[in-house]
Amino acid sequence: MLADLTAGAVEDAEARASERPLAVVEAAALAQPAARDALAALAPADRVKIIAEVKRASPSRGDLAAIPDPALQARRYQEGGASAISVLTEGRRFKGSLADLEAVHSAIDLPVLRKDFIANEYQVLEARAAGADLVLLIVAALDQDVLERLHAFTLALGMTPLVETHSADEVDRAADIGARLIGVNARDLSTFALDRDLFGRLADRIPADAIKIAESAVLQPADVAHYRAAGADVVLVGEALVTNDPVSTLQAFLAAGDTPIEGKVSQ
Repeated sequence: MLADLTAGAVEDAEARASERPLAVVEAAALAQPAARDALAALAPADRVKIIAEVKRASPSRGDLAAIPDPALQARRYQEGGASAISVLTEGRRFKGSLADLEAVHSAIDLPVLRKDFIANEYQVLEARAAGADLVLLIVAALDQDVLERLHAFTLALGMTPLVETHSADEVDRAADIGARLIGVNARDLSTFALDRDLFGRLADRIPADAIKIAESAVLQPADVAHYRAAGADVVLVGEALVTNDPVSTLQAFLAAGDTPIEGKVSQ
């Protein structure tokens, strides 16, 4: 599934490149104002922070919400206390677009993540040209040399890479390239199976100077509390926010993670 999603995203990017060549996208990317500081926005604090996701659909759950106005959705997230916004831009299975990202970035003053299946520099430049402050790099989808190259390229454009992992080996690979923002996805993107306890098993492996992000399997406040107790600085939430009132749901989730992390956490 991950290989298919990545191949589809690259194919779609190549189609866009035939209409908007790399040089044009590069010029648009370099003309953007400086990216918003995601590391400062997501820095560890006495309460959990949340990345709230604009997400219409997924391969595992199908259609979730129409979201006719992604900018309004993002403003509700900001009102509810989110620290950053994630925007699904993959169009085939998640029904997102770069236009969604542009609309969201223009509507709020929080850092915005392009969440997609990024595998080349053109996609990174597209992200910056659309206003993205962060891009997602999925370790399982990339060879180590490509991961390192795209990580460095993202930083060179002034953005922050969110490096997503799903195993101890992948956490080590993220650490090896100096990633400062490391996510652990509870969902195996090859099978789409969920393991809510995976973050807790891998948290201590993430370098101390990296921000720890728990992703997926968050449907209720207890899930946020679970991740916070396991050492999460940040929790990424999608489905629960697009299928419920975003403001009250975010506030309940933040309240559930309103505790400092003390000492070593055991799972």
